[in-house]
Amino acid sequence: MRQSIRLILCLLIAPLLAGGCTILTEKDETANWTAEQFVAVGQTELAAGDWPAAIATYQKMQGRFPYGRNAEQAQLDIAYAHFKNDESALAVVAANRFIQMHPTHPNVDYAYYLKGLALFEPPDSLLDDITGKSPANHDIRPVREAFVAYRELVSRFPDSRYASDARKRLVYIINVLAMHDVDIARYYYSLGADVAAVNRARSVLETYQNSTAVEHALGVMVKAYKRMGLTELHDDTTRVLQLNYPKSKYLN
Repeated sequence: MRQSIRLILCLLIAPLLAGGCTILTEKDETANWTAEQFVAVGQTELAAGDWPAAIATYQKMQGRFPYGRNAEQAQLDIAYAHFKNDESALAVVAANRFIQMHPTHPNVDYAYYLKGLALFEPPDSLLDDITGKSPANHDIRPVREAFVAYRELVSRFPDSRYASDARKRLVYIINVLAMHDVDIARYYYSLGADVAAVNRARSVLETYQNSTAVEHALGVMVKAYKRMGLTELHDDTTRVLQLNYPKSKYLN
């Protein structure tokens, strides 16, 4: 549009100017770049932490060289740059695209790992027991999706360089999911819905047997059974709690 206006003005005033009129255009410095040149610049920008510039470089490269090894690597680098630039949703989209387009690629394990990181990055501190900063109190959907990504990674690529860390993250995520169910059980208990609280807490015992949330699930059950007057169930649950967690605060 702007260039068309310049052309019209040039035609109108050209007869009045001895030297004529020159139309200015912006020069694309990358016009003659090879795929290797794009990769070199993109890697330099990644190394410098200039994530937006790296994304722009790789996207321009993909527009000109959409196929081949360099294009495939560019897709992974774009996902990584989005992740580092705190654009988690875009990182997940890019990782998913790579997984769908290259399911047998040698680096597809990294795509799964990066997807998991983008979906859920645990805080530096350990999982809080009850409330506060615990991820269990937040939207749990991304955590479940991260669980699926890591599980796919360790099951399909058990010898991957990322498998060991993925297994550790799976353990953490299981605790988060279990604590989420405990929080729901506590919520039911606070409403006086003791049966619903017990059922939800029992599902933690059945689904997440090795989770750190088991103690808290038993605690909910002890309180709910007591309030319902189910003495036998209360005493049985208390014995289980005492046997496995002798110093539990729920025994007081």
